Amino acid sequence: MLGIFRSVLSTKLLRPFTAQPVHSHKVGIVESTRGMKVRSSVKLICNSCSFVRRRGRLFVVCKHDPKHKQRQG
Repeated sequence: MLGIFRSVLSTKLLRPFTAQPVHSHKVGIVESTRGMKVRSSVKLICNSCSFVRRRGRLFVVCKHDPKHKQRQG
C-alpha cells in the first residue's frame, strides 16, 4: 500500500530538505533544494560572506554564492 502512495507523492514531498537536486518528472528540469554545510568551525569563504547569529547559533550567509551557507554546530 505504501508503494501506491510513493508513486502518487512527488519527490519534493518525499525529500523536502535534502542537499541533493531533485529531478522533476519533466525532462530537462532540475529543482534545487536548500542545503547548508554544518561545521564545528565556520569561516568566511569570499568577500560577500558574512556572519549572522540566529537562535543562538552562528551562521555564514553569502549573497553572491548560496553554496557558501554554513552553520556552526
